Amino acid sequence: MTTAVFEARPRKARRISIAAAVLLVAVFAVVAALLRRTPTGVYFRLSDQVAMMLLGLLLAGVALLFVRPRVRAGAEGVEVRNLLGTRMVPWELVLRVSFPDGAPWARLELPDDEYIAVMAIQSADGRHAVQDIRALRAVRAEHTTPRGAPGSDHLTPGSL
Repeated sequence: MTTAVFEARPRKARRISIAAAVLLVAVFAVVAALLRRTPTGVYFRLSDQVAMMLLGLLLAGVALLFVRPRVRAGAEGVEVRNLLGTRMVPWELVLRVSFPDGAPWARLELPDDEYIAVMAIQSADGRHAVQDIRALRAVRAEHTTPRGAPGSDHLTPGSL
């Protein structure tokens, strides 16, 4: 996406993810350091300690995946980056931007009853989520032609 008019990221999930990653690394580092000294008589080697540290780093990396979500919108469309992937959707394919009751995050409604979760706008963020969803809807309204309007490729029953 070349020019982003709107960009949003989750707030609460980012803070929790970073704190969890730091905590995981710290806990696994302490466990790895204390692993040699056990009263059970089990002998742990250096390789076991290294494996514990690597496991902590791996779990911290998984926790940091929740820092990735982002949504960007501009004239070309909307780019949604979730945990593992990024999708660019042109505005022509976005039927509406919704936030269903009880849903953890917003979504883009697409043709054929499909949708894309927008994990960057999360209900846990409260008023920030409301502001972000309104801003995303405003960008969509600015860059799309209403259905059935002159110049629109969408037909309504009365426009035939």
